[in-house]
Amino acid sequence: MKKDVKSIFILISILFLQSCSKRYLSSVYKPISNPLDYTDLGNWAVHPHNTPSQLDFVETEIIPYDVDVFYIHPTITTSRKNSAWNGDVNDDLYRQATLNTAIKYQCSAWYGLGRTFAPFYRDAHIRSFQEQFKKVGGDDALRFAYEDIKTAFKHYLKHENNGRPIVLVSHSQGTLHAGQLLKDFFENQPMQKQLVAAYLVGIAIKSEYFQNIPFMTSPAETGGFVTWNTYKRNHLPDDYEQWYKGSLTTNPITWDDQKSADYEQHKGLAYYDGIIYPNSLSIEMTDGMVWARTPKVPKRFWLSFVKDYHFADITIFWKDIRENTRMRIKAFLAKS
Repeated sequence: MKKDVKSIFILISILFLQSCSKRYLSSVYKPISNPLDYTDLGNWAVHPHNTPSQLDFVETEIIPYDVDVFYIHPTITTSRKNSAWNGDVNDDLYRQATLNTAIKYQCSAWYGLGRTFAPFYRDAHIRSFQEQFKKVGGDDALRFAYEDIKTAFKHYLKHENNGRPIVLVSHSQGTLHAGQLLKDFFENQPMQKQLVAAYLVGIAIKSEYFQNIPFMTSPAETGGFVTWNTYKRNHLPDDYEQWYKGSLTTNPITWDDQKSADYEQHKGLAYYDGIIYPNSLSIEMTDGMVWARTPKVPKRFWLSFVKDYHFADITIFWKDIRENTRMRIKAFLAKS
């Protein structure tokens, strides 16, 4: 139990920092030339031949569906004391932070529905998203991080995919990279026919972002994407007008155009104690944002102080996501 409590607070500290605006150390950006070797299973956080113990709590399918899940984790490199522009995947602390937070509480929502792939990558430091850092290294760091993702995905396509359907899933910085993957490999290309669905969570996406990959508005729809950002009811982030207002927003409980969902419709939140709590959340939709009430879970006092649910965009809808993904997979395979 103590280890689980520690994990959830690590998750909060890593992901919640993405909404903070404190000062960070920075250094001159120095290009890194050596690509990661994705033939090395050690460079995969999750791989069919390299599954971490953090996913042991998931009840997987008796017979997994004949699809692949490709997951891209959010920003892990957030320390204000770290002057580097990109994460160090050879650092065991970095790897453990990735496994104990993003993999355990996010990737787990899809794990076991099909074969699951999640690469370690040299993510851009969180300050890369702040305007004052973008031109002095932030943009370069994000481009470099995407090159790792692109390299991993190309390796996966060449050695693992063999034409199998793909569920692409991501959060925050991972969604920035997943969106580019969709443009580079799927949109208006033969591989678009392999796309079951893309769950692009934690970054605002406007309607003009894709030319030909549709925003899905029904729960069994396939071949497109869903997206949402979560905040506490009646609160909005400081940068709401700049980023979120007018963005596409999926109802992550009903998966259609309903403007709210009640507790009895909520299928389950994944909590730090390893238990899935159903009927613990109600939500309503506002322009570009999902508003959530404080979840009804044990020891929730600390949650009453939280306004920004970015760190929990996936966790609080864990079972809703899992069951919806299963529905979309079945619908896709039925058409194949």
